Amino acid sequence: MTALLALVKTLPADFPAPVFIVQHVGADSPSILPQLLGSASALEARHPQNGEIVRPGAIYVAPPDHHLLLEGNQVLVTRGPKENRFRPSIDALFRSAAYTYGPRVIGVVLTGYLDDGTSGLWSVQRMGGLTIVQDPHDAEQPAMPTNALEFVTADHVVPLAELGGLLVRLTTQRAPARPRLPAAQLNLLKIELTIAKQGGGFELGIIDKGLLTP
Repeated sequence: MTALLALVKTLPADFPAPVFIVQHVGADSPSILPQLLGSASALEARHPQNGEIVRPGAIYVAPPDHHLLLEGNQVLVTRGPKENRFRPSIDALFRSAAYTYGPRVIGVVLTGYLDDGTSGLWSVQRMGGLTIVQDPHDAEQPAMPTNALEFVTADHVVPLAELGGLLVRLTTQRAPARPRLPAAQLNLLKIELTIAKQGGGFELGIIDKGLLTP
C-alpha cells in the first residue's frame, strides 16, 4: 500500500498510459484502495466494470476476489480459478496484458511476499514487453522482487523513488515489433487466459500441457 501511494504521487496528470494494479485483499474485505490512490494521485483511480473500455491516464484496481484481465481494448473482471491461492492474481493480469499488447506492456513488480508476479513478468518479457523490478534492497518486503529477479533478467531494477520518472520516460518511447513465438507457446498462453476468464482447465486439456510435479 505504502509503495503504491508513493508511486502514484509521482505520475503526472497527463500520464499517457493506463495503469493496472493488483493487490491481494481478503475476498470478503471491502477495498478502499481506489479512493486512497485517487486522493494521492493526479490520475483517477477506480475498480473497473467488466467490459469497460481501457483509456489512458486512468488507474484500474482489481476488485476483491476478482481477476483483472485485458482483452482487446477492454478490461475484464472475472472470477476464474485462484492462482498461488489468490484471486486477484498479478500473474493472470501480466499474462493477459502480454498476450494482448505484447511489446507495448510495461510490467512492474514491487515489494511483497512470496513469488507472485514472477511467472507473469516472464510472460511479459517473452512477448516483447519491458520488465521493471523494485530493487530488493529498497523494498519493505523483498521476497517478490527477489523471486522475480531469480527467473527474469529485468530491463530495469530501480528504487521506488526513481520508478515514476522511469515510467514517464518509457511510455513516450516507441514500442519495438512484436516477437515471433512458436504457435504452440502462444496457444498455451491463450489457454491459460481462457482458464483465468472462465475456469474449465481440465476440460481444456491443461493437464496434458506440462509435467506433473512429484
